[in-house]
Amino acid sequence: MTRTSRTAPTPHELGFRHPAEWEPHEATWIGWPHKRSDWPGKFQPIPWVYGEIVRCITPGELVRVLVNDRSHEAAALRVLKRVGVDPKRVEFLRFPTNRGWMRDIGPVFVKRDGPAGWADDRVGETAVAGFRFNAWAKYDDWKRDAKIPALAAKRLKKRLFIPEVTGRNVVLEGGSIDLNGRGSLLTTEECLLDATTQVRNPGMSRTDIEKVFLEYLGASNVLWLGKGIAGDDTHGHVDDLCRFVNPTTVVLCDEKDPRDSNYAALNENRERLEGMRLEDGSKVDVVPLPMPAPVVFDGQRLPASYANFYIANSAVLVPTFNDPQDRMALGVLSELITDRPIVGIHAVDLVWGLGTLHCLTHEQPLA
Repeated sequence: MTRTSRTAPTPHELGFRHPAEWEPHEATWIGWPHKRSDWPGKFQPIPWVYGEIVRCITPGELVRVLVNDRSHEAAALRVLKRVGVDPKRVEFLRFPTNRGWMRDIGPVFVKRDGPAGWADDRVGETAVAGFRFNAWAKYDDWKRDAKIPALAAKRLKKRLFIPEVTGRNVVLEGGSIDLNGRGSLLTTEECLLDATTQVRNPGMSRTDIEKVFLEYLGASNVLWLGKGIAGDDTHGHVDDLCRFVNPTTVVLCDEKDPRDSNYAALNENRERLEGMRLEDGSKVDVVPLPMPAPVVFDGQRLPASYANFYIANSAVLVPTFNDPQDRMALGVLSELITDRPIVGIHAVDLVWGLGTLHCLTHEQPLA
C-alpha cells in the first residue's frame, strides 16, 4: 500500500492519470447481483440482464465477476453458460460485497503513460486509487463494498494509492466523475459540494476536491455542472447526466418538456457547458442526448437515462426503456462513436435498482 504525503510524490507526479473509458481495456469488472432488496419484487430477471451484459462484453475483453462464495459463483456460471458466454472469458473473484454496484465500489484504475523522472519508472503500469466508499452517504451496509479496491490491488499485485486530505481518506464514487483522459473531468456540485444532503466529505472545499482530482487522477481541468437527474438516489451522479464520447465532445441529457422535473436543471447544465473550456482552452462540443419518458414503478420515478451507457472494447452498451426515444438515442451515439457497434440493453427491470449499465460496470485499462 502506498500513502502519498508531502514528502512522497503523488500519482500525478509519477506520471499516472485516469484513462478515458474508450481507451483499451484489459477487463471489465462487475459484481454479480445478490441483494434482492435492491430490486424488490423484480429480482428474478436481473441475473439474466447481467448475463446479457457479460455476453456483449466478452468478445472484446475479459470480465472479472465478483461473487460472495462458491454457491454464488455456481449460480452466476449457470446463467452465463445458458446465455452463451465462453467461461474462458470470465474470471470469478470471491470478494464478498454488500450491494455490488461496481462503478462506485470498484477499483479506480490509473495508468502511467511515460517517464516521470522516478527511479522505478514503468511505462504502461496500472495502479489503483483507493477512494473510500460509504454507500453514497445514505445507506448503512457498505463495509464489504469498501474493501474492494484494496482486495483488487492485492490480487492483481498493483500499487494502491490512498487519496487523503488532512489525513482523511477521500470518499468518491466512480459514477460521480467522467473523464476525457487528457486532463478534463466532469462532475456535479450537487453530488460533491452539497453540505446538507448525502455529504461525502464534510468540510472539504471545491479547491480541496480539485486538488485530489489532479494529484490522484491527473485531471487539471474540472467542469462543474449543477444538479443531476430526477430519481437519482446518489444525489447527482454525472454518469446519468453528461458523458464524454471523445476528447472534445460530450453528450448531455436533453428534456424538451417544460413541465418535466428535469427541464430546468438540464437547461442550466447546457448553459454552463456552452461557456466552459477543455484542458487545451478549446470549447466543449455539446451534443443533446434525448431523455426517455419518465419511468415510474410502484409510484417512484426512476433514474432512466441513456447517458448511463458503458464503452467496452467491442461495443457500446446503452440502456433502453421500451420508449420511442430509444432509437433516437442509439442513433445519436452511433454517429459519435464509430469505432465499435452500439448495442441496446433492455433496462426497464434493471433501473428499478436505481442504476443501469454504467453503474454496474468498471473498466480496468490495458497495462
